[in-house]
Amino acid sequence: MKEKILLSYGSGGKHTFEFINNFVLKYFSNDILNQLLDSAVIKISDNTKLAFSIDSYTVSPIFFPGGDIGKLSICGTINDLLCVGAKPLFISLSLIIEEGLETEVMEKIFSSIKEVSEKENVKIVTGDTKVVQKGMCDKIFITTAGIGVIENNIDLNYNKIEAGDAVIITGSIAEHGCAVLLSRGAYGFKSDIQSDCASLKGLVEKVLASNYAQYIKFMRDPTRGGVAAALNEIVNKTKGISIEIEEEKIPIKDNVKHFCDLLGFDPLNIANEGKMLMIVSPTVAEEVVKILKQYHLGKDAAIIGKVVRDEKPKVVLKTLYGTKRIVELPIAEELPRIC
Repeated sequence: MKEKILLSYGSGGKHTFEFINNFVLKYFSNDILNQLLDSAVIKISDNTKLAFSIDSYTVSPIFFPGGDIGKLSICGTINDLLCVGAKPLFISLSLIIEEGLETEVMEKIFSSIKEVSEKENVKIVTGDTKVVQKGMCDKIFITTAGIGVIENNIDLNYNKIEAGDAVIITGSIAEHGCAVLLSRGAYGFKSDIQSDCASLKGLVEKVLASNYAQYIKFMRDPTRGGVAAALNEIVNKTKGISIEIEEEKIPIKDNVKHFCDLLGFDPLNIANEGKMLMIVSPTVAEEVVKILKQYHLGKDAAIIGKVVRDEKPKVVLKTLYGTKRIVELPIAEELPRIC
C-alpha cells in the first residue's frame, strides 16, 4: 500500500518533523534552511541580517474567543520573527477564499489584521487572492510571510544553549487550543477560556533592549504541539543536553487546567499563540522575569526549568507529586486545525 500524507503531518509533532526530514530537507537542504529556526536568518552584510518567515492558517472556526484567523495570522508571523530577535517590518498576505463567503466576514477579518498591524507598526506590503469553488476550502485560508531586520548583533540559536541555562515561559499555557476547541461546541458546555492570541512585539523588544539582551540564548513560541513540542525540538537540535521542567512552576489558569483534566488533555501538548519560551543565562533569569512581569502579557512569566548535561537528550517533567516523567514529542496534534 502506498504511504499517504496524514492530518498529523501538519501537527507540529513527531510526524511533522518526519515530514521535514524525509521531504523538505531531503530536497532543499542548505545552511540556512537546516537551522530550522522559526524564521530564516539571512546575512546581507557584516552589519545587517534579515529574518524571513512564512506560515499558513487554517483554524476552525475562523472566529474564536479572543481572536480570529486574521489576528492569528498577523500575530503568528510577528512572533516568529521575534523568535530570532528581529524587528518585524513587512508582511505579505495571501488569501484562499471559498466561494460564497459573506463580505461581512471579510470586513471583520481585515479589521483585525489592520488593528494589529497598525498597533505594531508592521506594514502589509504585498499579497494575493484566490477564490475557489464552494467546498474546495473551509471558508478562508490565510498565508502570511514576514520580513524583519536583526540589529545590535543579536544572535539567537540552538548552539548558544548550554547546561545551567534557565527556561522561562512568558505566561500561562494552553489557552489558545482550549479556546478554539470549546468554540467548536462539541462538548455541550461553555467556559470563559479565551485564546492568548497576541503579538509579543512590545514584550520581547523590551527584553532585547535591556542590559540582559546578551544573555538571551534562544527563543521559541510554543504553538502547534505546545510546550512539549518546542522543548523537544530544542533538545533534539542541541548536543549533550536535556531540559528539566517543574510542573508546579508552570503557569496555567484554573479554568484551563480543569478543562484539560476533564477531557484528559496534557496542557503541555496544547497550542499557545501569545507565549514565548526563552532560554537564558541563569545569572540573569530572575531579572529577565522581573522585566516581563512589568507588562500585561508577561505578568505570569516564570522560570519553569533548566538545561542539564545529558548524553541522551530528553525533556523531563518533575510532577506535583515529586516523581519524574519523560515529556515525549507529541505524535500528532491533540486538537487539529488549531492554527
